[in-house]
Amino acid sequence: KIDVLEKTASEITDLTGNKVHAIQADVRDAEAVRKAVDQCLDEIGLPTLIVNNAAGNFVSPTERLSPNAFKTIVEIVLLGTSNITLEIGKRLIEAQKGAAFLSISTTYADAGSGFVVPSACAKAGVNAMVRSLAAEWGRYGLRFNAIAPGAIETKGAMSRLDPSGRFYKAVINRTPAGRSGQIGELANLASYLLSDYANWLSGEVINFDGGEITYMSGQMNALSAVSKSEWDLMEKAIRSVKGS
Repeated sequence: KIDVLEKTASEITDLTGNKVHAIQADVRDAEAVRKAVDQCLDEIGLPTLIVNNAAGNFVSPTERLSPNAFKTIVEIVLLGTSNITLEIGKRLIEAQKGAAFLSISTTYADAGSGFVVPSACAKAGVNAMVRSLAAEWGRYGLRFNAIAPGAIETKGAMSRLDPSGRFYKAVINRTPAGRSGQIGELANLASYLLSDYANWLSGEVINFDGGEITYMSGQMNALSAVSKSEWDLMEKAIRSVKGS
């Protein structure tokens, strides 16, 4: 909604002293995206730092999803990202200007996950686009990366996706860092990836999850729950076996 965008733009302007322009578009609509980029070009010029962050999700048993529910998520996440990326990317190539693109993905995009199948499919496509365009359009001075955040606690996400808080607690229990991520930490990583300090970094999807995916990928990592006294008993039992 444009009123929400304008309010946010005003708040950022007041905080930073930098003029922020609010431009509205439905990313699912290629024509609306084209008009929004035209407006951006008229007001401030062609953007060179582009963040694809529009998303949608239904946490649901897949058999409960309607075809339209599946379609909606794929259109927002994958089609929306491609519409923005292609519209701006083609113009940057024509203008011979370099730029950095950053997409917000998810940790389950590459491996897949039940109960969020439309999102997993769409985000997997986003990851493939990031890697593919990094290879193809790097010659034009365009960089493409993505961040796959783990549990970042926000009011909106928690209230919609995990109203009871039970799933959130389980995630924290299997995260080696022992906590959720902070919005500021995500912003710091995004800022770095878009900055000149990351000029040689392209085609990467970075898991930003406190070690959760690494922990889950190792079959024996659950042994972190074993206490010292239990380890002592296990070692004693092993040593008691002849030939050990």
